[in-house]
Order: sequence, then structure tokens, then C-alpha cells
Amino acid sequence: MPCRGPPASFFGTLRSFGRTGVGLDFSRRQVHHNAMKFILSTHNVTLTEAIEKHILGRIDKLEHLDRWAIDARVTLEHDHTRVPAKQFSCSMRLGVRGPDLFAEDAESDLYAAIDKVAKKIEQQIRKRRNKRMARKYKQAARTKLRRQEGSL
Repeated sequence: MPCRGPPASFFGTLRSFGRTGVGLDFSRRQVHHNAMKFILSTHNVTLTEAIEKHILGRIDKLEHLDRWAIDARVTLEHDHTRVPAKQFSCSMRLGVRGPDLFAEDAESDLYAAIDKVAKKIEQQIRKRRNKRMARKYKQAARTKLRRQEGSL
């Protein structure tokens, strides 16, 4: 008999999604299946299907930018004591190789907060990728210059 734990609502919503590597080739080749784990927790917010679909759409775009992302943890909060312009807050932690990416934002609209956080994470992904590419090409250019100077 399988062990039963606390309900999923206790920990938040757990979802796995990603690309499936199923093809028609029946050989014994290893297929890389990269499924990102998604954890969604809410505080004083009623989680609707529309909110969940909106977040999943944003995370799917982030996964497209960085396919090596391991997990995404999203927290939605509604604080009645804050000023109306900052009542809804959203924070997102994207687990990737190296340091995790984290962003948070507070807005008057929950969807606007989700969009801004996703945009901040997207900028962090692009910055990290551009730094890695610049370092790679900088090193290649130095090697090429050394070879040219050595042959002269």
C-alpha cells in the first residue's frame, strides 16, 4: 500500500512539465527528459485556474530561454495592510545551474506583479547567458591573436 502524505494544498501546487523526448526510434538510445518542477504557494489569495495558467505560461517562456532550469517556486501574496498600489506581491525563484535566480515585485494587480517578476527573471537569464557568451568569444579571440602573432 502506498504511503500517503499531507494533501498537495499543504505544500502548494506541484507540477512537472517540459519537453518529452519520445520519438519513433526504438533503439536503446537514452532520451534526455528535462521536466521542470513547479511549486506554487499562495497567502491570502484564492488560486484560480486562470491565475495558474497565466503563471505556467510565463514559466514556459522562461524555460524556453533556459532549458536547464530545474525548478520554479512562485509565491503569491495579498496584504490588506499595504497601500493599495502595492497590495499584491509575487516572488519567483528559478533553480538553475549555479546561483538561483530570484525576483519579487508588488503591484495593485496580481497579473501585473506576475508579469513584472517574469520579466525580471527573463532579464537575469539573458544577462547570465550574454556574460557566458562574451567570456567564451573573448577567450577565443585572444587565442586567435596569439596564434597569429606566433606565426609572424
